Amino acid sequence: MHPVICMDEQPIQLLKETRVPIPATKEHPRRVDYEYERAGTASIFMFCEPLSGWRQVTVRERRTKIDWAREVEELLRTRYASAEKVILVCDNLNTHTKGAFYEAFEPEKARQIVRRLEFRHTPKHGSWLNIAENELSAMTRQCVKDRRFATIELLRSETAAWHQRSNAKQRGVDWQFKVGDARVKLKSVYPKSGRRRPCGPRPPTPPDVLSVSGGFF
Repeated sequence: MHPVICMDEQPIQLLKETRVPIPATKEHPRRVDYEYERAGTASIFMFCEPLSGWRQVTVRERRTKIDWAREVEELLRTRYASAEKVILVCDNLNTHTKGAFYEAFEPEKARQIVRRLEFRHTPKHGSWLNIAENELSAMTRQCVKDRRFATIELLRSETAAWHQRSNAKQRGVDWQFKVGDARVKLKSVYPKSGRRRPCGPRPPTPPDVLSVSGGFF
């Protein structure tokens, strides 16, 4: 069994109310003062398995290499304990590396974790191909947008309720972007083949040779 997991993360500003909001009534909606007090920051980690309709949201104070490594290790130790190898889709952030596990764990344990992971990094300018970005966007709109969270504990509670409700519906992903589409739409991020032409004027093309420019996809 080689499950495919997508992951992404985003920072969030914690905000405290400076005045107690007035509850909504039949006459008016809930009233919140425009002033607020900054209460630090947090980082939201999103993990999802698109083919099974599962996702998990966790919140940490930071998003360092060690934070990321511990989140991945916990998944391998719990939900995917029986998986021989896990395919991990993520972007090219400098914290998403095999070396992060060696900073967070003893060498032997880090080696065991790395052997069970197969990294699939999205293109540098094509991170939107990661399904976890879609899940983060949905979670932000449905759970976080236009709300103030004063503490990490409150944010954890609300985001956990969101992913539990979404998992109960087993909401999956109907991915329709095919390889052929990628080679056209993502032409600029595909590597070019062939040798580079040396500097200087281009030599004349013989009349019986067809000149073809561009790379291969």
